[in-house]
Amino acid sequence: MSPTVSKTKAPGTAPLVQDPRMAFSVTQLRNRLLGWAPDTTFTLGVWGWVLPLISAVIGAVLRLVRLGEPHSLVFDETYYVKDAYSYLVAGYERQWPENANESFNAGLPEILLAEPEYVVHPPVGKWMIAAGMALFGADSSFGWRFGAALTGTLTVLLVGLIAVRLFRSPLLGGVAGLLLAVDGHHLVLSRTSLLDVFLAFWVVAAFGALLLDRDDGRKRLAIRLSASSGGAASPGAAALLYGPWVLWRPWRLAAGVCLGLAVGTKWSGLAFVAVFGLMTVLWDVNARRVAGIRAWPAAGLLKDGVPAFFTVIPAAALAYLASWTGWLRSTDAYGRNWAQDNPSETWGWLPDWLRSLAEYHRSAYAFHNNLSSEHGYESSPWTWLLMGRPTSFFYESSTLGVDGCAADSCSTAVSSVGNPLIWWSAALSLLVLLFCWLGRRDWRAGAILAGVAAGYLPWFAYPERTTFFFYSVSFEPFLILALVYVLGLILGRSSDPPARRQIGAAVVAVFILAAVLASAFFLPVWTAETIPYSDWRLRMWMPSWI
Repeated sequence: MSPTVSKTKAPGTAPLVQDPRMAFSVTQLRNRLLGWAPDTTFTLGVWGWVLPLISAVIGAVLRLVRLGEPHSLVFDETYYVKDAYSYLVAGYERQWPENANESFNAGLPEILLAEPEYVVHPPVGKWMIAAGMALFGADSSFGWRFGAALTGTLTVLLVGLIAVRLFRSPLLGGVAGLLLAVDGHHLVLSRTSLLDVFLAFWVVAAFGALLLDRDDGRKRLAIRLSASSGGAASPGAAALLYGPWVLWRPWRLAAGVCLGLAVGTKWSGLAFVAVFGLMTVLWDVNARRVAGIRAWPAAGLLKDGVPAFFTVIPAAALAYLASWTGWLRSTDAYGRNWAQDNPSETWGWLPDWLRSLAEYHRSAYAFHNNLSSEHGYESSPWTWLLMGRPTSFFYESSTLGVDGCAADSCSTAVSSVGNPLIWWSAALSLLVLLFCWLGRRDWRAGAILAGVAAGYLPWFAYPERTTFFFYSVSFEPFLILALVYVLGLILGRSSDPPARRQIGAAVVAVFILAAVLASAFFLPVWTAETIPYSDWRLRMWMPSWI
């Protein structure tokens, strides 16, 4: 069950084929490249599907029950829900009247959609919100949050499946899915129509596709190396100098599409494109080294790096461009005719739609780069791992007999505070993973750290920008994987003495039980339950959480 169960050397430790004359079959080479025991293969199996699916069902229940509470727009839903409805009506963002927020509570009236609206986020997440509104009604709070709830549930399932494959343990896959399912930060973002939970989904989907590509690419490399030997017992010297091309990588293509849709949700997805692109190339470079290819650095960069670039980047760019179809097809969306009104001798050879779209992006980038207005719930990235300043999405007080209040004073709140046991343990787990990556050269630790780094570190480059804690949901799935990695170490290897395994299993079981109980304790402030004010204060552990 441990993430270090393999008795063979993990890829990335030392070349496993030192002598090019060593005879090996394609099966043996494949197993060496994948790090599996000789002549074995790994599949998810029944439990590899069942346990993540059970976690996803738990996540779905937590996300869908009372999803319509509160019935009013909360926090930045006032922007994205309106944009999503505009997409259903016109295909692009439209302006709304001043009383639009109230209209959502009493059914949508005749809405003024005469003028286009200027927005600074791409369309994908808003189209996903619009899909729920199309299914369940634009004036239904359940409808405008359904897209987020479904996406959050699918993310739970993906994280569970990724953990099964990453650690080759159905049990750890179920644990990973469960911890994400019950964590309040991801739960709140899955019950609120903001864009960040959609970004997290596409990022996790891209990561999962790259994991599948890693295995598939190594299998293809082994087959081509064997084929290049012309039927000999071992590849010849020419084959082992640079190795063959491995051009057809369908899972890498799928990852490119997912990354394009991530950027099409929020531009912060660009960091994942860069980091994941580098990560997948380094995996391929190391694969050639493990296979015994002598010129593996140059061969990996040329024969893997260049094709990877021309696979991921065009796929991502086309997926991103496709998300702007509504804007491109319009005749009066905001900035659509900018190029016609601003002819250029330098760039006039470009199509007008492309120049207009480029100007829109330049303007939006300037807005983001200069966003420094103060906000009561802004939060520095330095505090995110410790949950220093969670965002309050909704708060309403009531008195005895009002809105189900059974005390002198009651509170109804939606706060993005996470499960403290999960978050603080995950933060400490990053130190363990850093040691395992640098000291033991475990590629899995490096891959998880790459996901955290891509979602977290870029925000430190904008110290003056207004930022919020809920941005961290984009890399929260990788924090969960980091925590589960450490839980796997605690659980121990299947070859460990029974007493060691029993102690490890007891520690892991106690941790999971404590995490679930902590989530049950905090659930009222995640799901807008009306509770006595004293009970609400009991859950605000730090003054900065209020």
